[in-house]
Amino acid sequence: MGSETGLPKWASEPCIMGIDEAGRGPVLGPMVYGCLYCSVSYQKTLATLNFADSKTLKEEMREELFENLKADESIGWAVDVIDPRELSAKMLKKHKINLNEISHDSAMGLVSKVLNLGVLLTEVYVDTVGDPEKYRIKLSERFPSIKFVVAKKADSLYPVVSGASIVAKVTRDRALRDWVLDETAENINRNFGSGYPGDPGTKSWLDDHKHSVFGFPTLVRFSWGTCTSYSKHLVEVLCIRGNY
Repeated sequence: MGSETGLPKWASEPCIMGIDEAGRGPVLGPMVYGCLYCSVSYQKTLATLNFADSKTLKEEMREELFENLKADESIGWAVDVIDPRELSAKMLKKHKINLNEISHDSAMGLVSKVLNLGVLLTEVYVDTVGDPEKYRIKLSERFPSIKFVVAKKADSLYPVVSGASIVAKVTRDRALRDWVLDETAENINRNFGSGYPGDPGTKSWLDDHKHSVFGFPTLVRFSWGTCTSYSKHLVEVLCIRGNY
């Protein structure tokens, strides 16, 4: 998913990229990493496009800005949508992969993806996960030819990250809205609130949709602490091997 239909001429000029995520904290749905990139020479124009931290914008404005940037031939974008089942599986495996590592890997995957398209990335701005300097060093060691700027609240400091924030947020909102619930037999409703653990609507939805044997629907990140309180009500299932 993204703007991958042919490499525009400006991509051979020095380019900047912004990276941000949406859905790191919720107990429901995917985590989405998004990036936006353009030529360095387009930075001043980018600053006039009214991009802002997606959390400060109403849904209608985010949708409008996303459609605008998709139609702008001077901008490229890409996303990495990480399924809730993948998040839980990585965080619960024997050699656990924590959320920071998953986030770092996703961001680096987007950088690699855009470089592999042939884009001449020279500067990348990233909204930090964990310690900004340690993260910057990690990125610089992986991609030594690129200058990295890693900062807290980068989505409100750099328009290119603000744009990436909109890409990630709208993609996640649409994914959640269009999510195909596999478990159709249990009369699952879609009134799950914001998906954040503190949302009473989300808590109520989790309470109504837990199953004593099968646990939660696949929309749920069952590795989240919010879900562990329900585990004491689950039935232990034993697999007995016989001779057949």
